This record gives sequence, structure tokens and C-alpha cells, in this order.
Amino acid sequence: MTETLSARAAGAGRLGSFQVNRVGFGTMKLTGWPAGKQPTRETAHAILRRAVELGVNHIDTSQFYDRDGINANELIREALHPYPDDLVLVTKFAAIDPGLTPDGLRKNVEINLETLGIDQIDVVNLRLGDNLAPVEGSLAEPLTALAKLQEEGLIKHLGISNITHTQFNEARDLAPFVCVQNAYNVAMRNDDPLIAACEEAGVAFVPFFPVGGFQPLLTEHLDTVATRHNASPQQIALAWLLTRSPNILLIPGTSDPAHLEENIAAGTLKLTEEDLALIG
Repeated sequence: MTETLSARAAGAGRLGSFQVNRVGFGTMKLTGWPAGKQPTRETAHAILRRAVELGVNHIDTSQFYDRDGINANELIREALHPYPDDLVLVTKFAAIDPGLTPDGLRKNVEINLETLGIDQIDVVNLRLGDNLAPVEGSLAEPLTALAKLQEEGLIKHLGISNITHTQFNEARDLAPFVCVQNAYNVAMRNDDPLIAACEEAGVAFVPFFPVGGFQPLLTEHLDTVATRHNASPQQIALAWLLTRSPNILLIPGTSDPAHLEENIAAGTLKLTEEDLALIG
């Protein structure tokens, strides 16, 4: 690991017209949503400010990250507004009130603009389904509605999330999009073909739950590699994702300041061919 900790160490990637450092930050855990340890508002603010101080310029959020009066968008605005010029804010709309109808999507845009304190959302991800596993079905209606809001200048770029390869192909015929957010990690690799398709299309792939769902065998191998690098298995899992494809951008989340620095430090790790072969 380098002595100077920086999210820039992992290099940069494209998110539409934006260039972002490949290690970003996800805000879900700052609210304890949907269930879990919730940091104080002051701690959440400190984590966000520290992330930006360390070079994070890609923050993933959602208006529905909201629990017990703590809302992720509001935390971001309170901690970071006025925003640095290079900070990219990415939100998502799902089948949660006000929903994915044309009226619901417009309300989603209006709410996010207000709570984030901005005039245009950098990236909006259309989040399909209500589970971790994608479900087949057309995304034509909501994606077309979002594209109209984009034409109005309320959204800069579109993304799609929790989608199948078939839906990826359908979306390419409907509207330009700059990223795919799907569950993916060393133990969950069903989307290998989709990652290849994204790379070929110049679309960023942003894995959610990047260190979740390890199988015992993989945990054992990660432990071995982690020992070699004086790192944690979670850091090795993040470093593996950065090695997996140049179009992968990371948004690991945390509610702990020390864990934030560990996640960013993962971008400094250089896995060897031997490491990669052991992880598989």
C-alpha cells in the first residue's frame, strides 16, 4: 500500500461524460437502511467529507435510503454542498413510492433535485425488480419516460440496474445509458457475459454488494491472498474487482470511518497472477 491514501490510486474510469476515480462511495449504510447499524448524523457527515478529501468523486445514493429520519440525499447535501466541481452524484429510482410510472418518475426527479440541492442529476439508474436477482420483463415504459426527463435537462445521464442481458440489449435500442449496476462479486459471477458486453459498449459496470455473499472456499483463498498483502479479505475482493475489468467502478459503502479508509486503500493493492489464479 502507498503511504499517501487516495482514491486516485486505483485510476480513473468513464461514467458517460464524467471521469471519476474507480473507487467511489455508496451511501446506503450511512442511513442503516434497510436495517442495520445507523451512524450518528455527525459521523455520516464526517465520512462523506473524508471520502471527498481522499479523492472520492463518485457518490451513489437514493432518496429511498431513508430510515428513522436519516436520509442519504440530505446527508450528502448537508455535508458537501456546495459540491466540488468534479463530484458526480448518482441516484436510483425503483418500484418504491412514488414508483416507476411517468408521473412517479417525474416526482422522483423533483424530490432528488430538491433534497440534493441541484438543478440537474448527474446519473439516474432505473432499478428494476424488488430483489437482488433480476427478473425478465420489458423496461421500455420507465426508461422511455426517463429519457424524456433527460431531454428536458433534468438528468444528465441514464443508467440501468438489476437487469438481465436481454434487458441490456433492449435498453440499447431505447435510450443511451452509461452504466449498469448489478450484484456482482468474487462469489457471484453470473454477470460475466454482461460485464463483457458493457466493456465492448463503453458502459461502466458498477457492482453492488461487491464484498457480499462469499462462499467458504473463496473466503479461504481470499484469506491466503490477504495475508500475502497484509490486507483484509474484503480489500482483496475489491482489488479483484478492479482487476476483473477496466470498466468496473466501485461504490463500497460503510458507516465506519476506519472502514472507509480500508476500502479506499484497496485501490492501491496490486494483485499478482498467482493471486488471481488462487482466487479463481
